[in-house]
Amino acid sequence: MKRLYNALLLKQLYQLKELGYDYTDITPSNLDEPFELPNDLEELKKIVSNCHLCDLSKSRTKVVFGEGNPQAKLMFVGEGPGATEDSTGRPFVGKAGMLLTKMIENVLNIKRQECYIANIVKCRPPKNRVPTPAEAMSCIPYLQKQIEIINPKIIVTLGSTAYRYLTDDTTPISRVRGTIIDRGSFKIIPTFHPSYLLRNPSAKRLAYEDMLKVKSLLLKYID
Repeated sequence: MKRLYNALLLKQLYQLKELGYDYTDITPSNLDEPFELPNDLEELKKIVSNCHLCDLSKSRTKVVFGEGNPQAKLMFVGEGPGATEDSTGRPFVGKAGMLLTKMIENVLNIKRQECYIANIVKCRPPKNRVPTPAEAMSCIPYLQKQIEIINPKIIVTLGSTAYRYLTDDTTPISRVRGTIIDRGSFKIIPTFHPSYLLRNPSAKRLAYEDMLKVKSLLLKYID
């Protein structure tokens, strides 16, 4: 959890700067001890619900931790919560969420609750803007821990932001979508974000093709 450790340390250094410190040669707190996140989703959720590592915490209504089957074989990762998600505390429940649910149930022929759904950031960026690198890097250790606990076999990244922060690859989503990327314990399949599909209905055919690949791969892991 080195990234979370660094985020916590940087936050404290900024707090010292606001108090008037120009330089310090001592550790601001006891963060020299290894920082580990819990191996339990509910305990992790409690920590995330009280997180104030970035400025998104100042404007959020609710933290959107994620939801679904804690032992899911299939996981979806989006960019961040929208207005509806911010008010309910649940991921993908607005118009884009309705489309995602249809994609899951009508193409994959499984129930939404059989999957696990989360985002790169847990709090809504103002006006639904793209999360800044600082915001994403502060939050992504939580997502990485979710992935570790759930241990999915397939992760579908929805849109370029989710794909970039889970792979460190800046290839445009239009070029990489539908590609099966082996990450050892799981595979990543990028596709368009449902919000993009709502704005560009012609791309739904391509997303359908991507979901068929997901379906074919998922069958290998379903008993």
